[in-house]
Amino acid sequence: MSETPDTPEPQLHPAEPHHGAIGSKLNWLRAGVLGANDGIVSVAGIVVGVAAATTDRDPIFTAGIAGLAAGALSMALGEYVSVSTQRDTEKALLQKERRELDTQPAAELDELAALYEAKGLTPATARTVAEELTDHDAFAAHIDIELGIDPEELTNPWQAAISSAIAFTVGAILPMLAILLPPPSTRIPITFAAVLIALAVTGWLSARLGGADAGRAIQRVVIGGALAMAITFGIGHLVGGAVG
Repeated sequence: MSETPDTPEPQLHPAEPHHGAIGSKLNWLRAGVLGANDGIVSVAGIVVGVAAATTDRDPIFTAGIAGLAAGALSMALGEYVSVSTQRDTEKALLQKERRELDTQPAAELDELAALYEAKGLTPATARTVAEELTDHDAFAAHIDIELGIDPEELTNPWQAAISSAIAFTVGAILPMLAILLPPPSTRIPITFAAVLIALAVTGWLSARLGGADAGRAIQRVVIGGALAMAITFGIGHLVGGAVG
């Protein structure tokens, strides 16, 4: 008697991510890059504006530190509030789905079958899939197709806040060093050059992480950063001249 060979386990394509955490990690990386970009542009604008009004390092340093601290705290608070709201919404949706499964399981089964039918399955196949998934884990089946939420991967507001503050701070350090280390005669050109190079790098990274065109992303952030520094330089020069 011949033995029936074991059915091989299905193999996932090695070049494609098949876990929801991959997308979440990419989102965090992209948010970190954008946070660093904000830190670069915000603090660069502040220190360049002050440097246009005075060559004294002390007020430039004070303004830069104040801008860094205010920006990092603002980013952290904004992310904490935003992500806390998102997390509360996700939890409320999950609780609502559990209640509906407990109180009206038949209606929820019909709804699940209809959702699979809307994806292109025949009514009979959609019903079979819905029944089998319900028998296996009704809650997981519903939140997957209806909500797209993984209960084990809910957003963390503290993580978002701390990550945003760190990313902003890391980005802000570059223009601080670029404006404070060189001599007064070259500090503004060096800061412009250093900031534009850093922005080109962050634009390239954000494009790579998002699968977008790198050239356009670099162009946007570099032009935006150059305009921000040019405007603040002009304001600082005018105000410094008027005050002086």
